[in-house]
Amino acid sequence: MKVMRKIIQIDEELCTGCGECVPDCAEGSLQIIDGKAKLVADNLCDGLGACLGSCPTGALKIIEREAEEFDEAAVEEFLAEKKKQDAPKAGGSCPSAQLKTMQPITPCQAANEPTSQQGCALSHWPVQIRLIPPTAPFLENCDLLIAADCTAVSYGGLQKDFIAGRVVMMGCPKFDDQQMYVDRFTELFKTRTLNSVTILIMEVPCCSTMLQIVKKAYTDAGATVAVRQVVVSTQGAILDDKNW
Repeated sequence: MKVMRKIIQIDEELCTGCGECVPDCAEGSLQIIDGKAKLVADNLCDGLGACLGSCPTGALKIIEREAEEFDEAAVEEFLAEKKKQDAPKAGGSCPSAQLKTMQPITPCQAANEPTSQQGCALSHWPVQIRLIPPTAPFLENCDLLIAADCTAVSYGGLQKDFIAGRVVMMGCPKFDDQQMYVDRFTELFKTRTLNSVTILIMEVPCCSTMLQIVKKAYTDAGATVAVRQVVVSTQGAILDDKNW
């Protein structure tokens, strides 16, 4: 049933698709679709505007218009379905989702390996955030690297400077499900003992969403682990390196 009520409105000309609003929408009604923030369904938006403060361009505002009534039951069903879809399937047939712990190649071994394998410091598989469950055994007592996908091709020393000695979780905060990221990291911070966390992101605005996601999960979980934040330029230079 449609009624006159307050609801979010998105100015697509102002929206950059950075996704910073998505984690602040507890109902999951905002998603990045085709590079822009979209309202998934009217009945999933409570109209309270918790997302407004996170938009850097002012693309979001609350208006009053005719819309479907806010449906809390629909929200719960929607979030439950999302969580079900995002959950990795244990023992699935896809090799990319099967957990594997590996031994990184040592400098001595590298001398006898093909050039393409030299310097590989990866200690586990998979590496994508969406494919690694918080219960993965290699996450316990690790130094965790949370890296935006593009850092792998912009920063030449990624293996040596960041992957060596760390467990890596990679993803794109612009094109992946941001609420799933928040949920996954929140559970990880709550259930795993981490030695340290390093967040490696690009200088581009949409990439800063990864930082917002991790900060929200960190706060929601009441985490206290030390966090290092590193920002890389599109030409591979480190622009910012600081600790929380």
